[in-house]
Amino acid sequence: MAVLDEILNIDLGGTVARIVDFIRSYIGSSGASGVVVGLSGGVDSSVTVTLLSKAIEAKRILGLVMPTSFTPKRDVEDAIELAETLGIRYKVIPIDDIVEGFKKAASVEENAKTRIAIANLRARVRMSLLYLHANLENLLVAGTSDKSEILLGYYTKYGDGASDFLVISHLYKTQVRLLGRYLGLPERIYGKPSSPQLYPGHRAVDELPADYDILDQILYLVFDKGLGVRMTAELLRIDPGIVAAVVRRFIDTQHKRSLPPAPEPLSIKIDVEVLKKEISEKF
Repeated sequence: MAVLDEILNIDLGGTVARIVDFIRSYIGSSGASGVVVGLSGGVDSSVTVTLLSKAIEAKRILGLVMPTSFTPKRDVEDAIELAETLGIRYKVIPIDDIVEGFKKAASVEENAKTRIAIANLRARVRMSLLYLHANLENLLVAGTSDKSEILLGYYTKYGDGASDFLVISHLYKTQVRLLGRYLGLPERIYGKPSSPQLYPGHRAVDELPADYDILDQILYLVFDKGLGVRMTAELLRIDPGIVAAVVRRFIDTQHKRSLPPAPEPLSIKIDVEVLKKEISEKF
């Protein structure tokens, strides 16, 4: 547990202050009217929207609650209750009919073979709704992914992985839970098991090599401390196969964290700041 204690030994007040400053500065320089964020009732989106509410006025924040027929009622209630507590605007938009429209248009039935593809479709439908509202109101889409999910690639490409800026991407899941408690969120939210709910019964623990208490220690030792698979396994006294599975997920999902490949890299030969200054002064 010494490694986990090290991970959780963060300056919570300083962390909140830095995030709030970043949000305020980024939105201020963007020219956007505010932000839109997806609310699932889980710890990541709840911590994210709470931090947003500390940075800008509540009226400039729009939360979208986008449940399916199998989304737990408690999750929807938690999302709505938090939105009302923070005083932000929110909408509840059920997505079942939208997903069914896609399936019908594409002549695709949901079964064991298509389950993951349709699960990812649900995430991308939510992304489309977020960007629809962003375009309608000149808003930025706030991303809710944490560092653990990003390193593991545990998100849908161009789905919940799509956003205009990220708020908690430098914090491991266990750190986000700790921050949630610090911010005064109910334990039922900051302690809620990770559950993407992209298909009935969908739980993170069924797909990932271990729970986040272990995963975060592996990720921290490998990617923050630069230790190898065997040394990490020895230090944590766990099966090296678990560490290897985590590293393999990182390698296999590298495409999610990179721009699409091209024959030649995009090359820009002028300082963008110089261009910005020129057009602001002369045009």
